[in-house]
Amino acid sequence: MTTTQFDVVLLGEPLVEVSTTEVFRHGADGVLGVSGDVVNAGAAAAAAGASVALVARVSDDELGDAVCRRIRELGIDDTYIRRVPGQQGVYFLHIDPEGNRQFSYARAGSVGSQLDVADLPVGVIEHAGAVLGGGIAAALSPTLARTMLHVAQHSGRFVYDPNFRPRLTTADQARDFLQNIAPYCEVMVPSAPSEIELLLGTDDPASAAASLMGWGARSVVVTQGSEGSSIFAEEGRSHQPVIPALQVIDQTGAGDVFAGTLTARLALGDDLREAAAMAAAAASLSVGGRGGTGLIAPLDEIRRHSERYLSERVAT
Repeated sequence: MTTTQFDVVLLGEPLVEVSTTEVFRHGADGVLGVSGDVVNAGAAAAAAGASVALVARVSDDELGDAVCRRIRELGIDDTYIRRVPGQQGVYFLHIDPEGNRQFSYARAGSVGSQLDVADLPVGVIEHAGAVLGGGIAAALSPTLARTMLHVAQHSGRFVYDPNFRPRLTTADQARDFLQNIAPYCEVMVPSAPSEIELLLGTDDPASAAASLMGWGARSVVVTQGSEGSSIFAEEGRSHQPVIPALQVIDQTGAGDVFAGTLTARLALGDDLREAAAMAAAAASLSVGGRGGTGLIAPLDEIRRHSERYLSERVAT
């Protein structure tokens, strides 16, 4: 009998992050970090109690060393990260005092964007408790899009975050990929209102979910910022209220933390509503740190934050 090797497996491109609180200019002070959607989500999944592995490519130089070292520090297994010659993907991030962000990417032709089906470790995807993929990786190259679809088809439980980025792909291309991958998705996690409006032509979560489930997705969780999230499954619709942040320093990666926590808790046996509540609490805490993995709260803190909010709601 084959057993699950990892609770959660992710694939995508880890990035070197250079962040600054100053406007981009010569001489601006910056902080070097490691981030990217797959790193943020993987760190959140590990913090939520899951055993986590990452399938990726990174450069075989000092930047790649730093990426792998940070990934291990975050509790993510790097056994299946291939070290190859070439350019490591990098992005630059400006954060203003209100926590708003401005990004600039240097990832065209990067080693991470060339991940292919041949890079997939034998049996790891098939035996994972859940696999998390996203639209950023799928938009990076035809090889990664092909690999993402292959993984969805061979995973027992596949979660997909559309994570639409107009700088990487068009809405039409992203929509076509959604239709192709939806039949293999246990859960899709789009955001509202802008993402579903661009990809699905509606700002209504119920209409968006109906489209995605009509294409074959078994359930949909639509994140709605300050309005919480709406959960759609065969048994009906429910709502997860927003859990207020204790402080807001930087919103980078909050959606990734939500998706990573949701995937981890599903793999560990929570139902969809329970997993969404934990994901909301984790994402709420994450905006109190700087950078995509600046504040990844441990499981006991996530639970306390969720329970504190619930008790405050009851009291009022």
